[in-house]
Amino acid sequence: MYTDFSIFQAENKIDNYMKKLALHWKILLGMVLGVAFAIGMLNFDFGKQFVIDWIKPFGKIFINSLKLIAVPLILASLIKGISDLKDISKLSKMGGRTIITYVITTVLAVSIGLAVVNIIKPGSYIDQQTRTELMRSNQDKAASKIQAANNQKSAGPLQALVDLVPSNIISAAGNNRNMLQVIFFAVFFAIGLILLPEEKSKPVKDFFDSFNEVILKMIDLIMLAAPYGVFALLAALVVESPSLALFKALGMYAFTVVLGLSLMILIYLMVVKVFTGKSPKFFLNGISPAQLLAFSTSSSAATLPVTMERVEEHLGVEKEVTSFVLPIGATINMDGTSLYQAVAAVFIAQAFGMDLSLSTQLGIIATATLASIGSAAVPGAGMVMLVIVLAQAGIPEAGLALIFAVDRPLDMCRTTVNVTGDAAVSMLVAKSVGKLGEPKVKNWDDNYEVK
Repeated sequence: MYTDFSIFQAENKIDNYMKKLALHWKILLGMVLGVAFAIGMLNFDFGKQFVIDWIKPFGKIFINSLKLIAVPLILASLIKGISDLKDISKLSKMGGRTIITYVITTVLAVSIGLAVVNIIKPGSYIDQQTRTELMRSNQDKAASKIQAANNQKSAGPLQALVDLVPSNIISAAGNNRNMLQVIFFAVFFAIGLILLPEEKSKPVKDFFDSFNEVILKMIDLIMLAAPYGVFALLAALVVESPSLALFKALGMYAFTVVLGLSLMILIYLMVVKVFTGKSPKFFLNGISPAQLLAFSTSSSAATLPVTMERVEEHLGVEKEVTSFVLPIGATINMDGTSLYQAVAAVFIAQAFGMDLSLSTQLGIIATATLASIGSAAVPGAGMVMLVIVLAQAGIPEAGLALIFAVDRPLDMCRTTVNVTGDAAVSMLVAKSVGKLGEPKVKNWDDNYEVK
């Protein structure tokens, strides 16, 4: 016979269990429930509109809250981290290793993408009828991306260098697409602090140190809502997805991309194990909440605050490394994006019956590497960069319409790889400069309780 007291005890146990559940499991549970809820709502005539009107806005609020603190976090952490180096030579040493490592991983990612797509040949599974249907349904979207890429290509050869230096830091900080300009200002400001006498620079350093702690506490507060935020994001994604017939037609292409991305994550785990001595389980436990957020938001920039907190607190990378390596990585290190561009380019060529030569595919490696560096850390930016890769290889740009149907879920996957690569590189750089220690927080006590 059940009593009110026994029911209360059961509810209390469930509540305590949920509090002890690690953050990544809470986020994963939110994702699963979001998908299940959306599938259930699609059985009702009003279901899709209900999710769009009453559920999707909470997902947008969650993403906006993460983007809200991205620029303040970069400014505070970069200025504090670099100024603590006390020696510009240390900055150049760390910067050189960071850039070289990022370029190596990007080239490796593109090469893996080309290898996988040439072995599987997913373009051969596209028949003429499916190709015509896809081209017709996504023609307008493809045209807008092509126009955006043409505008970018029309700029001069040194335009990227010009765009690096902001004319107004307030304007640059007001747009999350101008992260490189914010990073430039932060590095420039921190160098100025290093060159000042200690007694004059100390008050400014103390301010940014406290400012950074406030931002980190804001991240803790936002992460309390993460399971609900990803619930809303995944529910909206499901109800707004294209027809299942298109997904089936592009199944082999999606499988090829996901296989390549999975291989890239395995390489990260091997590299971390070999060069830092940390186990794959340790690495994944530490970074998994950031991976799940990257998957849900499709934005490296939005995930950056969580990535920095996880790498520093749970992977043992010291602040002066995370504050420098991760913001740069979120801006220029797009391993998942570059791998996807290689696969997509060859897939479109195969769908049109084109046989790409070795020299053309080597050109894809170079172009995809450079394009991924210039790709904004926001959802869908890789699609614009893909137009440049297609043009370099002589592949019809209209073929972009073939892959729109599955681009959003693949964008989620490749953003996860981007964030994972940033974390792995930060550990490698930290190990090389003697800044990799024990984590401040044990992953199994990962409750994100605000104290």
